[in-house]
Amino acid sequence: MSENKAPFYITTAISYPNGRPHIGHAYEAIATDVMARFQRARGRDVRLTTGTDEHGLKMYQTARDQGRATIEFADEMSGYFREMYGKLNISFDHFMRTSDPAHHAASQALWRAMEANGDLYLDRYEGWYSVRDEAFYDESELVQGEGEAKLSPQGTPVEWTVEESWFFRLSAYQDRLLALYNENPDFIRPESRRNEVMRFVEGGLKDLSVSRTSFDWGVPVPDSPGHVMYVWVDALTTYMSALGFPDQGGEWGQFWPADIHMIGKDIVRFHTVYWPAFLMSAKLPLPRQVFGHGFLLNRGEKMSKSLGNVVDPMELAERFGVDALRYYLLREVSFGQDGSYSAEAIVRTANADLANSFGNLAQRSLSMIFKNLDGKISVDYAPAQDDSDLLADLATMATERLPREFEQLAFSVGIEDWIRAVFACNQYVDTQAPWALRKTDPDRMRAVLMTLFQAVRTLAIAIRPVVPAAADKLLDQMGIAENARDFGALADADWFTTLAASGFTVGQPVPIFPRLELPEGEGEA
Repeated sequence: MSENKAPFYITTAISYPNGRPHIGHAYEAIATDVMARFQRARGRDVRLTTGTDEHGLKMYQTARDQGRATIEFADEMSGYFREMYGKLNISFDHFMRTSDPAHHAASQALWRAMEANGDLYLDRYEGWYSVRDEAFYDESELVQGEGEAKLSPQGTPVEWTVEESWFFRLSAYQDRLLALYNENPDFIRPESRRNEVMRFVEGGLKDLSVSRTSFDWGVPVPDSPGHVMYVWVDALTTYMSALGFPDQGGEWGQFWPADIHMIGKDIVRFHTVYWPAFLMSAKLPLPRQVFGHGFLLNRGEKMSKSLGNVVDPMELAERFGVDALRYYLLREVSFGQDGSYSAEAIVRTANADLANSFGNLAQRSLSMIFKNLDGKISVDYAPAQDDSDLLADLATMATERLPREFEQLAFSVGIEDWIRAVFACNQYVDTQAPWALRKTDPDRMRAVLMTLFQAVRTLAIAIRPVVPAAADKLLDQMGIAENARDFGALADADWFTTLAASGFTVGQPVPIFPRLELPEGEGEA
């Protein structure tokens, strides 16, 4: 595959912190982090932005109901998200809070640019608004709830709202948006999301209310006292403010436009209709892709407080280990589709793939080198055809097949190819039986063990974006330098000779993937 060395910019959605983070936030953060780590391993200069979207009526009301200042509440809740990203080993470069003064300045710069283009006007808003979604809905989009209650398409309560508001001329951008979708089919992925958005826009766009006067927790509208920006105007601007916008130099000049906005499917409209229209109005470059991933379901059910099945990702990471959780979520869920998880499924997958297959392969390979060769790495052996074939297949997996799938965000497909390579290595061990060769053919044993050492390195580097801590722990034991653990290192034909010449010896290996156990009494539902 041709190597793309252009700067790479990826973002998570900017999380709304009116509650603590849930497993859906963790899933998105992990997938985004894996893509960022993968691109870094490919040699690209990467920036990953995440953060918290702290404005809007919902935050204001939640803080008020608790008798707290809104900023105090936002400080606390934003801290939980930052803690989760640290726990899950998310390698973010920017954690942007919308309450940051620099972000206010960026949002006001975007506003002024849209205003200068003639796309903002003052009028009166009357319509349905969902506080929980921070979204406006047309009457035709509502669904019937119990009794006379009307609900949003997401099933959230709506209320009739009347207030003076600034409006954005979204209706003027219908044709330009449709042209964008048609000319750039990868702008919205997966295709099912693209089709939904195109149907929505083809149905006609109405101008969008973009300011509120009923509360003051938000970014002040320039030169319009009493108005704060609609939360989605300033939330979306986070992707630019994190890079220093409106400063035209520095990271903004280097990394914008974003390569991928990684978001949940429930907020695709904001990112693929409102956001590109705002940017078109402001005459700014558009992101290259918006990927709307699916929901993560608990045993097939959508999580809700009323069902009592909302899971704390910090608890899962503590119980099963961060790398096991990361691996499971990307291995078992086809990215872009809804997926289901359970504690026993995490245990089953982690034990089968990581502990029993890859972990055991690494442990017994290094143990045999330690015990039978005094830990010495040697190039003094003659490889057989089986040895060369195995290493050639692993190289193709690690440099072509897995990267091709990861580039397309097909994480589960790439990981499936990786685990097949692990299985092939284990089959090779069983077939070659190096423990028996120790007495019958020690030279052949050395060839087999050196082949396995090289194989384990390739496998560890390939899966490192998914399980970074465990892979590094293994590569440390193998004497692989920290600056030689990316995909470029796989093309270094001399690494093994250099390592052998350095005098490095394998010590008593330490297992990297402990077997997991479910708490007593917990099993299949």
